Amino acid sequence: MGEVVEGLKSKFGDAIVEVFEKSPRRTYVTVDPARFPDIAEHMYKDLGARLAIASGMDMERNFEILWHFCFDDANHIVNLRVILDHDKPSIESIAVRVPAAEWIEREMWELLGIEFRNHPDMRHLLLTDDWPEGKYPLRRDYEGLGENE
Repeated sequence: MGEVVEGLKSKFGDAIVEVFEKSPRRTYVTVDPARFPDIAEHMYKDLGARLAIASGMDMERNFEILWHFCFDDANHIVNLRVILDHDKPSIESIAVRVPAAEWIEREMWELLGIEFRNHPDMRHLLLTDDWPEGKYPLRRDYEGLGENE
């Protein structure tokens, strides 16, 4: 999969911040959040990778999203990693470009409070429609709902 990473470096230059090969079958590529939508679209449409899932995490100082793109024929996963500001976690949605991202972006929005700008259908997926605004159950500072909420 070295050719995929080298191709990303060649095409997207300094938007590829860091590369870490965890194993022969899994590579982590940290990318600039501003360029992430273009990189994700390239992985999906041009390279034929399948978006399996994404994992959003509250890391105390920032939010991290790992987008797990699978190259099934090669039995390899390339994880695109973006780091977002903790005070205002926001990134452009890729749901229009990579349809499999639609629901997982909705989950991360409602459970972590990450804004996915220009998402085509941002509404609750797991939580009730009357869930209190600003309460995100997967954030480290979540203390549950009070008696009156």
